[in-house]
Amino acid sequence: MLGLALELVDVTEQHRASSEAAAARRRLALIADASTRIGTTLELDTTADELARTCVPELADLAAVDLLETVLQGGDSDWAPDGPAALRTLALAGHLAPAVSVPSGHLARYEPDHLITRCITTGRPVLAAQITGQGLAHIAPSHAAAVLAGAGAHTCLAVPLTARGRVLGALGLARARNPLPFSEDDTALALELASRAAVSIDHARWYQNQRQAAENLQRSLLPQKPPHRPGLDIACRYQPASTICGTGGDWYDVIALSADRTALVIRDVMGSGTGAAATMGQLRTATRTLAALDLDPAAVLRHLDRITGELEQRFATCTYAVYDARRACCSLATAGHLPPVLIPAVGAPRFLDLPTGAPLGVGSVPFETSQLRIEPGDGLLFYTDGLVETRSHPLDTRLGVLLGLLARSPRRLEETCDHLLDALRRSDEPEDVALLLARARPVAPRHSGDGDAGNT
Repeated sequence: MLGLALELVDVTEQHRASSEAAAARRRLALIADASTRIGTTLELDTTADELARTCVPELADLAAVDLLETVLQGGDSDWAPDGPAALRTLALAGHLAPAVSVPSGHLARYEPDHLITRCITTGRPVLAAQITGQGLAHIAPSHAAAVLAGAGAHTCLAVPLTARGRVLGALGLARARNPLPFSEDDTALALELASRAAVSIDHARWYQNQRQAAENLQRSLLPQKPPHRPGLDIACRYQPASTICGTGGDWYDVIALSADRTALVIRDVMGSGTGAAATMGQLRTATRTLAALDLDPAAVLRHLDRITGELEQRFATCTYAVYDARRACCSLATAGHLPPVLIPAVGAPRFLDLPTGAPLGVGSVPFETSQLRIEPGDGLLFYTDGLVETRSHPLDTRLGVLLGLLARSPRRLEETCDHLLDALRRSDEPEDVALLLARARPVAPRHSGDGDAGNT
């Protein structure tokens, strides 16, 4: 052996740079993934769940999305920064989630020193880089703190969900399997994900509140229970749309008239949301006022046509019918609405061949009243287009399906309404629907001392 040669090369910086570059690529990939995964719908719970699942497992072993209860209610926050904060858990994801057992929608009140409360109060990230079992009491709800401690949770991070300058809630993250504490880079990444998701959450929250307001207004204007009328059995249904774009315009009414007569009305305001619901309310009031004057159906539609043209939502379709129980006949007029269905006691259901007319609000279009004999046991179905119109089937096909269902429908009116909705509607329908089903029955003979029923 003549000698020994040794050469040392320091690759520490090269390895560190390579590791940092790989981590940066992972963060960019996660942000890109979040752009496609978060905000795919306008459902609040779904959007929150998408955020939580995006964070696991790349960033955290457990992710929770909590929103202030006052934010969910749509009003101004009455929470004082120096007091407890009421937050509702919308999503929980990660391998620790089943053990933590916080159900979706769980409402908790966090004290001012809680990690989430401090995050919401300051509007800034709050990091607990190293925590012990006792420290978890200030980070997680009491029923979850022991589970997290037993699972080895050692680091936690909370970042605010901020949209349009308002803190909506917080994204809470924890690590157990990953031995590394949250770093500044992790905090920046969590902030980026939270800020992107907060906009989608705010959109979903606004959308949900607007849809609920339109639906509440719509339902408040509909008859809660159809009145008992001589010579008629009546069943009604209203089913809201899955989106605000279809909610607010469909409406039915049953109006008691004199001399055992009853007005049956179905209407669909063109438009959506609270504006359509408000227009529907104005037309409902006008219709009831006109009905009290005992006008011919065509005359009622002529007045409503003029009134509709002066409203914000300027067009609506409508069918107005008056059933006379003493004479066993029905007078009908329609304004651009789908035809009612006659369901005879004997024979097959069929659509009534009525003059269609133009929608209300068009103006200067004549309406015509038709007369129809209604025998005891005969039924009439009034409905809005949301029952039969779809994007994937021709209207004639769907109308044929409706007739087939009515031919095999149960005898009870309430069951028939449910049967039609179950067969023709899906939970994700973009339009609302109203049904009004009436069936004639014999009227008890009146005695000479009986008077006519007054208008209501």
